[in-house]
Amino acid sequence: MPDLAAMFSLKEISSVTLTLFAIIDILGSIPIIIQIRQREGKINSEKATIVAGLLMVVFLFLGQSILSLFGVDFQSFALAGALIIFLIGMEMVLGIELFRHNPLASGSGSIVPLAFPLIVGAGTMTTLLSLRAAYSLPNVLVGIFFNLVFVYLVLKSSSWIERKLGKAGEDILRRVFGVILLAIAIKLFKQNF
Repeated sequence: MPDLAAMFSLKEISSVTLTLFAIIDILGSIPIIIQIRQREGKINSEKATIVAGLLMVVFLFLGQSILSLFGVDFQSFALAGALIIFLIGMEMVLGIELFRHNPLASGSGSIVPLAFPLIVGAGTMTTLLSLRAAYSLPNVLVGIFFNLVFVYLVLKSSSWIERKLGKAGEDILRRVFGVILLAIAIKLFKQNF
């Protein structure tokens, strides 16, 4: 039987969880979540969380094969991912929009745009491959699980969170996690350059 202490690292799980938490930015997405709920009448929190989880796990395991199919090495993809993470961090800190999102795309609001691309977008996919290179797989999976639990709780209580945070609280959270993403991007540059 494998030694669980050797397989799991609290430090790695914490790093993975916080990295994914910052890149998913579910708290920063509360205005879009509220808009979807108003348009659709309700959000299917379970469905959105399960689809997001499946997308993350599939990309975590098959992302490398997809890269190989296109002849891209992991270091190049990790550097590209670090650049995307850096730009997302800049968006969050400066309050600018570099990436254009279409949060009101047609389709089921719980799947499109909520599960994809709001929860699991290009930034999340890129981050997953970078995390897989930097941390052990069991720790990455635990980090994904913790984030999915948090995503589910936020989706379930989005109206309560909206009332409690207010606009100023939401802006502060967005900027703090933006700075964290900038630091993560710089770390990824250093590791893969």
